[in-house]
Parts: sequence; C-alpha cells; structure tokens
Amino acid sequence: MTFRIIIFLLINFLALAIGGFFTGKGVPSDWYEGLLKAPWTPPGWFFGFAWTSIMICFSIYMAQLWLNYDNKIFLVVLFTIQWVLNIVWNPIFFHFHNVTFSLVIISALTILIGYFLYANWSQLRLKSLLIAPYFIWLIIATSLNAFILIKN
Repeated sequence: MTFRIIIFLLINFLALAIGGFFTGKGVPSDWYEGLLKAPWTPPGWFFGFAWTSIMICFSIYMAQLWLNYDNKIFLVVLFTIQWVLNIVWNPIFFHFHNVTFSLVIISALTILIGYFLYANWSQLRLKSLLIAPYFIWLIIATSLNAFILIKN
C-alpha cells in the first residue's frame, strides 16, 4: 500500500510541477493582475497549500481505489484523462489566455472527479472523502474561471 501511495504521489506532483512550469509568470503577469476576479478568489499563497493537500489526499485515495478496482485499464484511462486535464488547464489559461477553453477543461475535470467520488463511493465508503477536497476545490476553481470569463 505504501508503495502505491508513493507512486501516486510522484505522478500527481509531477502533474503539479508540469502545470506550474506552464503557469510560469502567469499569476503575477500584467494580464492576470488586470483581470476582474471573483471576490472569493483566495490569496495567491493558498493555491500552493491547497494543491499540495489535495494531491496528498488524492494519492492516498487512488492507492486505495487501485486495491478495490476490478477494471485497472479503465481506471488508468480515467486517471490519465484527469492528469492531462489538470496539466493542460495551466497553459490554456495563463499562457494562451483562452478563458473560454480553460473553463471547458476545468469543467470536464470537475465532472470527472465528481464521477470518481460518486462511482466509487460504494467500494471505498468513507475513504472516498479523500477525494472530496479535490472535488470541492475544482468547484471553486471552476467558479473563479467562470467569473473571469463573464466579467472580462
């Protein structure tokens, strides 16, 4: 079990690192600073804290799910889609400034993580709460992206 958690931690934090690379100077950029943002936008430091906590919980969740999931190929496909969506949102939003397409991406990611939570509840029960922070954060992040699209 510990080995699986470590593997998922490595994979998930690799996604954060790649996404962070593509974010680059996006957060302090003139473009981002000039956007009208939602009043509930957290301070910048909170994003790093949130994603670190989320990926630790998600890695433990995935390690647990791996033990209980019969169709490993389907699980790998879903996890890979999640991984890619998580990464590609960053350059689409921060580099290309495509707020509309980034909203589509983050909405798809939110739906996928919601699916993970819902579809695997019967197998993992309370352990499913480990994915809840990811799902809640994505709902918030989706609303932030939508606010920027609507107001700018």
